[in-house]
Amino acid sequence: MAEDVKPTRKNLMAIEDRIQLSERGHDTLEQKRDGLIMEFMDILDQAQDVRSELNGNYETAQTKLNMARAMEGDVAVRGAAAALKEHPEITTQSKNIMGVVVPQIESSKVRKSLDERGYGLLGSSARIDEAADAYEELLETIILAAEVETAMKKMLKEIETTKRRVNALEFKLLPELYENQEYIEQKLEEQEREEIFRLKKIKNKKEEEEAEEEKEAEEEAEAEEAEADAESETEETVSADD
Repeated sequence: MAEDVKPTRKNLMAIEDRIQLSERGHDTLEQKRDGLIMEFMDILDQAQDVRSELNGNYETAQTKLNMARAMEGDVAVRGAAAALKEHPEITTQSKNIMGVVVPQIESSKVRKSLDERGYGLLGSSARIDEAADAYEELLETIILAAEVETAMKKMLKEIETTKRRVNALEFKLLPELYENQEYIEQKLEEQEREEIFRLKKIKNKKEEEEAEEEKEAEEEAEAEEAEADAESETEETVSADD
């Protein structure tokens, strides 16, 4: 409440400093929010492309797998899968987007040659190779999707946090500061008018007192002059009688 603030020039200067700081913070947060939204839209477009690619790769991989099962049998497909010795490796790093730390996922040993798959030329067939290729591609897309989806969620969370800060400054803190500033300025103006009025009264009273003193002094001087004239006339009369 504005009434809770003491209307002093010191408090007015402090509030003006807070207003300047809050306005700069508001502008900075608005720029950050707009930048985050632009980055988020780019990531959203990428996420939509990755989701579409992921769905397509999943359907292709399932089709290839079903074809391998139909042509080679479940035993051969399971045997080829069990022969895998080296599994994919995933490492995570981080990158900064507009102050938001998002993961950067890197993978290795996802794509493999026939020898690296472990089942060799004799234990394989074209159908199983095609299914393996399709699932390796699917796995790469899943890793990319995980990176993009996580980045999108973090960006969205930061956007909401920044929006709340902007709204808190714009609709709560700054209006309160403006109200306090206006209240103190009005009170100081009232105090200034009252002080001017008080000084005028003092000045008028002093002028009246000076005028009264001057009048009394003039009257006293006139009285003394009249008394002196009377004495002079008396002496002249006495001299004439003699």
